[in-house]
This record gives sequence, C-alpha cells and structure tokens, in this order.
Amino acid sequence: MSIVSNIKSTLSKTESLREFMKFVEERSQTADKSLAGTLMSTLTTMKFDGFCNMHKHVIEMTNILQQDLSLLE
Repeated sequence: MSIVSNIKSTLSKTESLREFMKFVEERSQTADKSLAGTLMSTLTTMKFDGFCNMHKHVIEMTNILQQDLSLLE
C-alpha cells in the first residue's frame, strides 16, 4: 500500500466542498484534542533531572505550555 491510498481511504466521499471542509474541521479538532492531551501529559510528568541547569528546564516547560496554549486559539 502506498501513502496516497492510505490517505484516500480515510477521506469520506463528499458531494460538495462545504461538506468536505466540515469533515476536515471535525477531524482537525480531534487531532488538536489529542495533541493537547499529549502536551499536558508531557508537561505534568516532566521532572528536573539535574543534567542541565534549572533555566533550561523552565524554558522547555514554557515552550510546551506555549504549544498547548496555541491550540486553544
């Protein structure tokens, strides 16, 4: 199987562009929720390991938080 046939099989057959755009919007919201859950899980389980300095650890946590917040916009 090729990637193209895999992608085509996940798309529903629609009669109009409006239906297709609604389908894409619904799918993207599910993906956003999944990504937000993954980011929150990563953020809540992060621990300072002592290998890098505290400043770098806080920056990494801030970056994850910003990714999560950008999904809410």
